[in-house]
Amino acid sequence: MSDIASDDPVFVYVTTDGSDEAFAIAEALVTDQLAACANIIPGMASVYRWQGEVQHGEEAVLIVKTRQSLVPRITWRIQDLHSYDCPCVVALPIAGGNPEFLSWISEQTQPTGLA
Repeated sequence: MSDIASDDPVFVYVTTDGSDEAFAIAEALVTDQLAACANIIPGMASVYRWQGEVQHGEEAVLIVKTRQSLVPRITWRIQDLHSYDCPCVVALPIAGGNPEFLSWISEQTQPTGLA
């Protein structure tokens, strides 16, 4: 169980197959008001174990700004849109920051019961 209140802002960290996939997922999340904003960092090198083998790949990072209450819906939406069998989707708490920006995240995302 999380100590984060349901309307607290969070970052959702996602890795994708590349910038095109990251942009498509970001566009869907912002359009659906599940995210206030998403940042895309292309060209990340990854080393990971998959199906018993060490793999190397190049991915893009997607950082989504949202509220905690929307994380389950965002996770489902990303899984629906993502090309990976088991995409990395993890929520990270935001410990502080510009109060106006943090309020903007809440204003730009819909409450849990909508949509």
